[in-house]
Amino acid sequence: MVELDTETLRRYDSEYLWHPFTQMSEWENAENLIITRGEGSYIIDSDGNRYLDGVAAIWTNVHGHCRREINEAVKEQVDRLEHSTLLGLSNDRAALLAKRLIDIAPPGLAKVFYSDNGSTAVEIGVKMAFQYQQQTGNTQKQKFIRFDNAYHGDTVGSMSVGGIAIYHEVYAPLLFPTIKAPSPYCYRCPLSPEGDCHSCGLLCLQELERLMKEHAHELAGLVIEPSVQGAGGMIVQPPGFVKGVRELCDRYDVLMIADEVAVGFGRTGAMFACGKEGVTPDIMAISKGISAGYLPLAATLTTRKVYDAFWGAYSELKTFFHGHTFTGNPIACAAALASLDLFETDRLLERLPEKIDYIQDRLQRLMEVTHVGDVRQEGMIAGIELVRDRHSREPYHWEERVGVRVCLEARKHGLFLRPLGNVIVVFPPLSISLDELAILMDGIEASIRSVTE
Repeated sequence: MVELDTETLRRYDSEYLWHPFTQMSEWENAENLIITRGEGSYIIDSDGNRYLDGVAAIWTNVHGHCRREINEAVKEQVDRLEHSTLLGLSNDRAALLAKRLIDIAPPGLAKVFYSDNGSTAVEIGVKMAFQYQQQTGNTQKQKFIRFDNAYHGDTVGSMSVGGIAIYHEVYAPLLFPTIKAPSPYCYRCPLSPEGDCHSCGLLCLQELERLMKEHAHELAGLVIEPSVQGAGGMIVQPPGFVKGVRELCDRYDVLMIADEVAVGFGRTGAMFACGKEGVTPDIMAISKGISAGYLPLAATLTTRKVYDAFWGAYSELKTFFHGHTFTGNPIACAAALASLDLFETDRLLERLPEKIDYIQDRLQRLMEVTHVGDVRQEGMIAGIELVRDRHSREPYHWEERVGVRVCLEARKHGLFLRPLGNVIVVFPPLSISLDELAILMDGIEASIRSVTE
C-alpha cells in the first residue's frame, strides 16, 4: 500500500470528502488530523502523533483499537466468506450472533433483525411497531410518543421521533407528526427548577401519563433513549424513570421502543441500560458497541409477541417488507462475536466499577472550576457542561464555540475529544486503564481552564 505524506492526504480530504456534521467551509481551511493507525486507547495521525481517544471513535469502541482477538476473527472470516444474503439464505455467523444477543438481552426479547447502523435499527423498530398495530386490529394506532431533546438518528423515520431542533427542524416538512413528552433535565428543568432529579422525573412521568391517557387510542409506540439522552448533551435520567415509562406503556397498551444504540454493551456499567432497572422493552435497537467499533452492524430485537403479529400465510401479506443488501454480514457478525468473547475473557463489566468511581470523583472536582455549570454521569458516560456564569446558569452562546475550543485545546494534551455544543463529552473505550483515565481527565480539566479562565 502506498503511504502518502500528510500534506497530500489533507489535500485529497479537502478536495474530495464531505464530512458528517461538519461545516466544510471551515474544514477545508484547517490543518486537520489524518488518522492512520490505532493502538489500544490511542489513535495515531499521519505524522505519528498519538491522541487518547476520549470519545471511543464516536461511542463505538469497547476493547480498544486494533484488538488482536477481533483482528484475527475478522481476518479468518474474510478467508471463509466475505458476504452472503439473508434473503433466501442464512449464514453461520449471523445465526450464532443472534443466539448470543438473545442470551445477553433483557429477558423476553426473542428475535433479532439485522441492519447496519443505529438510525436504521430505530427506523426498523418504528416500522415494526406501526405494522404490529395494523396487523393486530388496532388500525387507528398510528402515532408515536417522542421525548424532548431526543436523538435517534438521521433517516427520515428516526428523525421524526427525535427532538433536537438543530438536527431536525430543517427537515420538518418531511417528518411524520409525533406527540412530544418532556424528558428529565434537572439542570434547566422547567418542571423542577430547584434541581431535584427525583421530583423532576416524577413530574415528567405524570405529564407522560396525561399524554398517554389522552392519546392512547392512537398511539402505536413510544421511543426512548434509556438512562441517557446522548446527542442531547449526555442528559442522565433519574433512577426509576425507565421503569416508570415501561409501566405506563403497559397500562396504556403502547409498544416501548428502547434505543440502546449508544448506551448498550456495557456503557452504563451493565450490558444494557434497560437491564439496570429490570425493564424489557417490546423492541430494542442496538448498534455502535455491537461490533466494538470495527464494522457497520446493528440489530433490532423484539419480543415473541411482536414477532408473532407478522406470522401468517404468504397470501396474508403480514411479512415485514424491510431489509438491505448487507443485512447480517458475516464479517461484521464475526467481529461482534469476538467482542462478546472479550467481554467474558477480560471480565470487562466486572472491572468497570473502579473506573466509574474514578470518573465520578474527577467530575466532582471539576465542579470547582469556575465555568463548569453541571456534570452528568451514568457509568462510563459523562458530560461536562460549560457556562458563562455558574450561579445564574447563563449558558455560553453557541456562536462562541466554547466546546469546540476546549476540544481543540485538548489536542495539545494528547487527547481527541468532540463536544456536543458546550458539553464536553467523556466517552472513552471501556478497556481504558485507570492511568489513561487520569491522563484524560487531567487534560480535560487543563483545557477547560485554559479556554474559559
